[in-house]
Amino acid sequence: MDAQREALLNYCIALGDDSLMLGHRLSEWCSNGPFLEEDLALTNVALDFIGRARMFYGYAAEAEGRGRSEDELAYLRDCREYRNFLLNELPNGDFAFTMARQLMVDVFDVGFFTALMHSSDQTLAAIAAKAIKESRYHLRRSEDWIRRLGDGTEESHERTRSAFNQLWGYAAEMFEMADDEKKLVQSGIAVDRHALKADWTATMHAVLKQATLDIPAGDWAIGGGREGIHTEHLGYLLAELQFLQRAYPGQQW
Repeated sequence: MDAQREALLNYCIALGDDSLMLGHRLSEWCSNGPFLEEDLALTNVALDFIGRARMFYGYAAEAEGRGRSEDELAYLRDCREYRNFLLNELPNGDFAFTMARQLMVDVFDVGFFTALMHSSDQTLAAIAAKAIKESRYHLRRSEDWIRRLGDGTEESHERTRSAFNQLWGYAAEMFEMADDEKKLVQSGIAVDRHALKADWTATMHAVLKQATLDIPAGDWAIGGGREGIHTEHLGYLLAELQFLQRAYPGQQW
């Protein structure tokens, strides 16, 4: 496999991993939402992310050309082979924590997929064109919830403030670029994620101000997901996610 093709494979797998892990986390809210309408809404958002993961994994399998399916990429890799952002694998915590994380991801996704629609790779551009519609809807929801929670009761304000303080340092790796990704940017295939940071920061600050929340201190940062270095939480997540496929290999719905 040539270097360009391998870089594209790794790029698609990483994007698929981001979507799968967050989709799985959001699916854990099914039957646990604060009320029925939100229970259904969170489940639908989870399905959007899982559907997005399928598209990226399907294209990765095509680029690899070894006959692996999207299911094999999703379910039959070791923990260290996953490349998702650490933010996406964290446990849900309370509702404020989930929505704070969702806002951070949604703001990033709108910028990212807007840029990816201009990729010279037609398949990635088509995936982005579908994903951007979903991401804009997701962002409207998460912005609304953060405003309501931050400018709500004393307890909702405190829980949301605490959530952003716990999550803020995980945002840094969303804008860090690996060498093979930089090469894909030069070819017009990938998105320069570093260039998205200023707009992400401005949008986040604006929403937090509207929600009467302080901007978290940016004095810490953590990463490693793109290099396969994860939190302890990913192992537990994969144990649940992969169980059926590993117990009954090759089964299909």
